[in-house]
Amino acid sequence: MELALASKACPFLRNSTPSALRSLSQKPARTAMAANGLVQKAQQCPVMGKAMTIQARSMMTGVSHSTAPQGCPASARHFSASAAAAKPAKSNVLRASAVSSNDLKASVQHELHKAAPAPGAACPFKPVVPTSHAVPTAGKTFDYEATYEQELHKKHQDKSYRFFNNINRLAQQFPRAHTAKIEDEVTVWCSNDYLGMSKNPVVVETMKATLSKYGAGAGGTRNIAGNGAHHLALENELAVLHHKPAALVFSSCYVANDATLSTLAQKLPGCVILSDAMNHASMIQGIKHSGVKKMIFRHNDTAHLEELLQTLDPSIPKIIAFETVYSMSGTIGKVNDICALAKKYGAITFLDEVHAVGMYGPHGAGVAEHLDFAENLNRPLGSPVHTAMDQVDIISGTLGKAFGVVGGYIAGSAAMVDMIRSYAPGFIFTTSLPPAIVAGATASIQYLRNSPHERIAQQTNTRTLKAQLAALDIPVVPNPSHIVPVLVGDAEVCKAASDELLRSHGIYVQSINYPTVPRGEERLRITPTPGHSEEMMGHLIRSLESVWQRNGLKRTSQWKATGGRAGVVEGAVDPEPIWTDAQLGLSEAVLGGAKVPLVQAHLDASASAQV
Repeated sequence: MELALASKACPFLRNSTPSALRSLSQKPARTAMAANGLVQKAQQCPVMGKAMTIQARSMMTGVSHSTAPQGCPASARHFSASAAAAKPAKSNVLRASAVSSNDLKASVQHELHKAAPAPGAACPFKPVVPTSHAVPTAGKTFDYEATYEQELHKKHQDKSYRFFNNINRLAQQFPRAHTAKIEDEVTVWCSNDYLGMSKNPVVVETMKATLSKYGAGAGGTRNIAGNGAHHLALENELAVLHHKPAALVFSSCYVANDATLSTLAQKLPGCVILSDAMNHASMIQGIKHSGVKKMIFRHNDTAHLEELLQTLDPSIPKIIAFETVYSMSGTIGKVNDICALAKKYGAITFLDEVHAVGMYGPHGAGVAEHLDFAENLNRPLGSPVHTAMDQVDIISGTLGKAFGVVGGYIAGSAAMVDMIRSYAPGFIFTTSLPPAIVAGATASIQYLRNSPHERIAQQTNTRTLKAQLAALDIPVVPNPSHIVPVLVGDAEVCKAASDELLRSHGIYVQSINYPTVPRGEERLRITPTPGHSEEMMGHLIRSLESVWQRNGLKRTSQWKATGGRAGVVEGAVDPEPIWTDAQLGLSEAVLGGAKVPLVQAHLDASASAQV
């Protein structure tokens, strides 16, 4: 009975048979500090392990194995029972491992509060304590497992180990989801399904019909049986969206960035890549794989970029790689300024619009389109070059965020796209996206080209959330985009705050730690969607305030008083949102000689285009 109850609470026990646990309890431990394999597992548990260490220090003796502390994870109760069945141990650590004293109970409860995973978290039982050093010794077989354990141990030690939460999105109720247990529902506040398009009826029905007709898979790579009308239609749709001659679809935008930057740079003799310091890992990987010289300029620092450009011969091919919306800070790349420098110094630009496509611009083409919002409202394909979008040479984007499906792409000149198609291994040797996925992505792009409502609702919710957090003195990294990064500033505390929100408030907001953000700038990354109701917003605000109060987390004023961090500094002024009041329909703007809300102008233009 006790084991059955334990299995419900502990993912380690839930996935282990009684016979396997019994065998583990009879297996000699690999260290001298534990009597058997099961006790060794307990020592590796972030809850029991710390509690056992505390009790070992106090040299407790003569305690009973019969009762495990109430409040300890159910898995620990089983450890205690199993230890009783094993041979008596002489080490103080083992004796402390199965105590039932009030002291150990308090220790376990303390560690449980600090380290226990929230509902839906992955099992914390990981072999993270290295048992030997992976040093090659002549004549002996290399210890591969020891290497794995050492690397995992490093992750746990510097608090960068990633725990994956079990979150199952409920299609008809999103942003609601359930955790490992179907009955445990939570509200998701950190999804990259920014506009909720994954549940959009137009997208879903298109995918269902395509799935029924063409099956589940594409059947091969694009050049071997995996190239169909749906793939070609999607690439045409993307080219039109970005006003480029051609586009190419990849299995993900990580692959698109990696494959394009590495292949492109290798084909340009003597090429140098100039990369923003905050560029995404996929771009960094592509630059590394290219093998060419790289120069890193400070984030959004165009003066520094120009200094670097001035050191290069005009005849040398140069690629400036940057983003529009930087996903962890919410800052916006300086598209016009960087394009002007590229033209001045003979470089080409590679712009990642991953966290912008679908959400910015009158048609959802991204920030480059949004910068010339009015001009792009009724702009026909092939019109004269006048906008920021035209100045960018290569645009990369994703189908897996605001468009709600999966995949990535690039858009640019016909010759450039064809060269990448012909040479990039990441494209050539990858099975193409299934027809249903591709058809769904096309439907999503077409829908959002003509519907600003989702974009407007997202931006409105973002403004509301930022304003309410500011009123509570809860620190938000200032930015003009839809990203709401709430500064915590400590890896362990940040994860604990995320767990508490999930466990106690039914809110899922992922903690963002190193290496995704610099150490000391750990944060909770919140992304409002059109589907978040006023009631959900209120619950989130109250829950965050509760977590901040209960744990004494730093407020905005406290960060500023101690010198500031991550942009939360004394004298900082929140930048104006990239979506203006006029574009959101909150005020009127002059367009075509008449005062009308730009949103209404967009709708009128869309209606005319469909006639």
